[in-house]
Amino acid sequence: MPSELTPERLTDLKIKPPSSIAAGLPALRYSLKHVNEYMHVGEGLETLSKLNQKGGFDCPGCAWPDPDGSRAPMAEYCENGVKAIAEEATKRRIGADFFAEHSVEELGRWTDYELGKSGRIAQPLHLRPGATHYAPVTWAEAFGMMADHLQAIQPDEAVFYTSGRTSNEAAFLYQLFARQYGTNNLPDCSNMCHESTSHALAEVIGLGKGSVTLEDIHQADLVICMGQNPGTNHPRMLSALEKMKENGGRMISVNPLPETGLIRFSNPQRPWKMVTRGTELTDLFLQVKVNEDQSLLRAWLKILYDREQQDPGTYFDQDFIREYTSGYPALAEMLRTTDLDECIANTGLSRDEVEESAGLIHGSGRIIICYAMGLTQHENSVDTIKELINLLLVKGNIGRPGAGICPVRGHSNVQGDRTMGIWDKLKPELAEALRTHYHFEPPTEEGYDTVRAIHAMEEGRVSFFMGMGGNFLSATPDTERTARGLRRCAMTVHVSTKLNRSHLVHGREALILPCLGRTEVDLQASGEQFVSCENSMGVVQMSKGVLEADDMNLMSECAIVCELGRLTLPESQVPWVAYRKDYDLIRDAIAACIPGFEDYNKKVRQPAGFYLPNGPRERRFDTATGKAQFSTSALTPNRLEEGEFLMTTVRSHDQYNTTIYGLHDRYRGIHNERRVVLMHPDDVAQLGASAGSVVDLKSRYDGVDRWARTFQLVPYSIPRGCVALYFPEANVLVPTGVTARGSNCPISKSVRVRIFPTPEQENGGQ
Repeated sequence: MPSELTPERLTDLKIKPPSSIAAGLPALRYSLKHVNEYMHVGEGLETLSKLNQKGGFDCPGCAWPDPDGSRAPMAEYCENGVKAIAEEATKRRIGADFFAEHSVEELGRWTDYELGKSGRIAQPLHLRPGATHYAPVTWAEAFGMMADHLQAIQPDEAVFYTSGRTSNEAAFLYQLFARQYGTNNLPDCSNMCHESTSHALAEVIGLGKGSVTLEDIHQADLVICMGQNPGTNHPRMLSALEKMKENGGRMISVNPLPETGLIRFSNPQRPWKMVTRGTELTDLFLQVKVNEDQSLLRAWLKILYDREQQDPGTYFDQDFIREYTSGYPALAEMLRTTDLDECIANTGLSRDEVEESAGLIHGSGRIIICYAMGLTQHENSVDTIKELINLLLVKGNIGRPGAGICPVRGHSNVQGDRTMGIWDKLKPELAEALRTHYHFEPPTEEGYDTVRAIHAMEEGRVSFFMGMGGNFLSATPDTERTARGLRRCAMTVHVSTKLNRSHLVHGREALILPCLGRTEVDLQASGEQFVSCENSMGVVQMSKGVLEADDMNLMSECAIVCELGRLTLPESQVPWVAYRKDYDLIRDAIAACIPGFEDYNKKVRQPAGFYLPNGPRERRFDTATGKAQFSTSALTPNRLEEGEFLMTTVRSHDQYNTTIYGLHDRYRGIHNERRVVLMHPDDVAQLGASAGSVVDLKSRYDGVDRWARTFQLVPYSIPRGCVALYFPEANVLVPTGVTARGSNCPISKSVRVRIFPTPEQENGGQ
């Protein structure tokens, strides 16, 4: 494996007992440590006082919503949010001298952690064809190169990728530019995380988003958390779960790993909770096998259905079913013939555990199911999410206060980007709006999503790749294939704040365009600007930076798109120059083109922002029948061959998405190392190995062997036959030829692998 993709260096692995409680004093200590390391302490604390506050700036981390009302709590942020802010607001700068000293080849040997720690990119950079080092370039020269290249190729030879950190305003402009240029090649990070959600929910409830508000979480009788780790990935969710528990609610956690953040939470804003060891969140933990959530959901439905036949109207909400749903007879027939014993056996749980949890579901009037990528990244993910809806529908738990479906999105504006039209499929209503408002004919042919873009690049059908934020190489599956694709492009362009691996695996020519971060003041010709974001629950709020970035030569994302549009499309009727000067004009255009954004400029200036329309929340279902749809998907349990394991990828507590903040996953007790394989102790013994043994892993799909080399074994509490690895290190094993049915989402959470001792270890050495 080329070293510049994933350096295969091991450090001094330390294994300690996992943390028994999330947040608390350790979270405060680590947060302050990061502020002190990257910023002046006074400035850091002042900056944090504006984070997720009304009139302040939106965290560039997760998409969890802020509390409703005119003002959030004084410290509405979490440990990983602080890390994100500290690294964005760092005083470290890298520019001409740094890149003159370090070649692309040398930087390729750095780890992702080392790259991220190098500092903020301070000026635009250009890698000439055949050059070994990035060199400074003016903004005018960079835009001229991009425009010249785009004008010389066919529109479908260009790909425009978007990460979740992109604001509503920049995302709208970006999709507008791509479509006026002539392509729907708009892959985004949603393709890799919640695309299965968007596909499944749109089909069965008529909207590809969740149906709950933050207040609903507080009011729920039962929250079922499936396939998620909020303590690391969206820690502010723990405060909402704490409030739910204090209101008398209960929680079932379903996950292959026991995650500290789902077990017990010590709220740093409530010191007395830290003294009393916080709040126990989970009432019942179900350690399901990897990707057997659908079998568990089917088992719950079967138990409730059988009891409903004995006592009609007691276990199912028949009034809701009659009035608001269709397809129930087919569901009932499927459940009648379901083999409960088989479903339970698939899960790896005991019958008592499944029966007890079904009893909790029956005894709860208001149920919310929360889930994340642990459910969305499998071949059967769309079917599993439909099964979630089946359970909620039979209980009448859509469109009821304290009840509903809650897909927990990852990056802070990933949902907003999709709302703005970032999608490889152009909706007819948006096409008509663009046609009417801007007087051009949008392309109708479906574009490339992330997986199709990787294939197209590898096959030489893409000449130009542009990434609006993100770290495409490290975020995507099939790392080696993605690298081959990027290297076949004539030009790769990345709009970034910090150095990442995608800058080092590049086309024949490459540009890095440094942009303002969320924390920074955006001053344009008409004055200081703000942008806006949509959170996981459909609330749109303003985000306005507070830090000066005068010592760097940066442009805002909106300005970058506007300048690219002005130069590339000289005949365009889009007022690119005016949009760059005044973002209110962009929002006026959004109001004219995107449903739900009427009076955008007025509503977004409200202290609490505004909710977008949500039909399912009001029991309006925009489906083919006008009702919520029951589904009858076949179960697809995992049957492993001898010697196979089912791998799931996870994040450490010291990372967010592909950004590595440190090497300590203290919630799991793993320190100093990321190239680890979490494995049941009996499976470790059966391999003839022990803690710290060095192994290689292989997956085989589509006749291709994919290898991840030099990992260390960590005995851990995980079902037998299952293993967990951190991404992006494990992404090299994830295929792009096998994806989720219906959504084309990568199967990063259920990859079949085999595990071998490294050749050196077989020979008795390290």
